[in-house]
Amino acid sequence: MANILVADDDEQYPIMLAKILRGHHHNVVIANDGQQALNFCKEQKFDLIITDILMPNVDGIDLIVDLIEHNSKVPIIAISGGRNTITAEFNLQSAHTLGVQAVLKKPFTNEQLLEAVDRLLSH
Repeated sequence: MANILVADDDEQYPIMLAKILRGHHHNVVIANDGQQALNFCKEQKFDLIITDILMPNVDGIDLIVDLIEHNSKVPIIAISGGRNTITAEFNLQSAHTLGVQAVLKKPFTNEQLLEAVDRLLSH
């Protein structure tokens, strides 16, 4: 069982992800934006972080940069569906360039999510 943080400003998406992950015996904490995710990271240790890229306040890229600057070794999965003129591919490539270990373009399947989670937790 892993302690996983899911950061996403969408109302239903993180709830769906949490349900999938809890069904595989993981503990899941949901943050509504990057600032809340950073606050949770200061309060507890996570084995994995799943973050959306486009969020209010502190976005996913800023969250990733902050974690890297503080020498966090926690694996990160970046997720994005894009928005208007910013494509999901651009967002995910930016996250990958920063050192994120896995990226998933929304919508992704349960199997894709679980494969990425299992792969990163096994390292």
